[in-house]
Amino acid sequence: MQANSSQSVTKEEEKSVERVSIQGYEGSFHQAAAAHFFGSSIRVIPCATFAEVVKIAADPGASDGGVMAIENSIAGSILPNYNLLKKSKLAIVGEIYLQIRQNLLVNPGVTLEDIHEVHSHPMALQQCLDFLDQYNWKLIETEDTALSAKMIHQRHSKHIAAIASRLAAELFDLEILAPDIHTMKNNYTRFLILRPEKQAVIPTGANKASVYFHTDHSRGSLAKALTRIADHGVNLSKLQSFPIPGSDWLYSFHADMEFDHIDQFHEVMEAIKPVTEELRTYGVYLKGQTY
Repeated sequence: MQANSSQSVTKEEEKSVERVSIQGYEGSFHQAAAAHFFGSSIRVIPCATFAEVVKIAADPGASDGGVMAIENSIAGSILPNYNLLKKSKLAIVGEIYLQIRQNLLVNPGVTLEDIHEVHSHPMALQQCLDFLDQYNWKLIETEDTALSAKMIHQRHSKHIAAIASRLAAELFDLEILAPDIHTMKNNYTRFLILRPEKQAVIPTGANKASVYFHTDHSRGSLAKALTRIADHGVNLSKLQSFPIPGSDWLYSFHADMEFDHIDQFHEVMEAIKPVTEELRTYGVYLKGQTY
């Protein structure tokens, strides 16, 4: 009986662990963002593409939600992900701003003099060129930063280093030979926390919302909508335009709004409804913290 009880507890514990789909592999920045929001006890579901992240996040039987990058402070918006969000039945329930900090990772005991090659994603290599140019190392492009870290761990390589996150170093028992080797120090990525619409709950103290809308495209229609947002004291922290497929240069908009209280948000939505043809709320949530 005690054995069965122990097994039952284990199963219950497994059920209580949230399953979160992420783009990339274990040790990726997506996993780091997920851990900041959900806690380190989550079980991540690595996905090859953002489309797969959204598909799994929308399936309550497969996961409890997902984490998806939406913009970077240097590279800008990830436009295809807005389209994935629009087509999905997911709601934004939170966000995380994560500083992208790249590190040179090696197996224990490896020194700078031992390194012959550095493996990482092309973007990560580009972000660290000022550091890498100091050495005559061969740079090898791979599909993922965390996967590069996992590879050198599995091969017990003494002559290959990887560029990846601190989390990847912890997961794969690697040493950080050189921390923060990225050139641009103010490099942040914003991640959206997604859940199925039916499971989304507006948190107490919610002060940010993401909405989608388009106007009738008559002269001044967008200006009218923006004026009404401003008149209600709501801060428009982001406005992203998208061409409407099949139209003659007509556009829809994604807007991120920041407000002081939820009633203020409801009031501004009522105010802009008459000057929009379609108006949809993607999510109402707490403004994200920066890590």
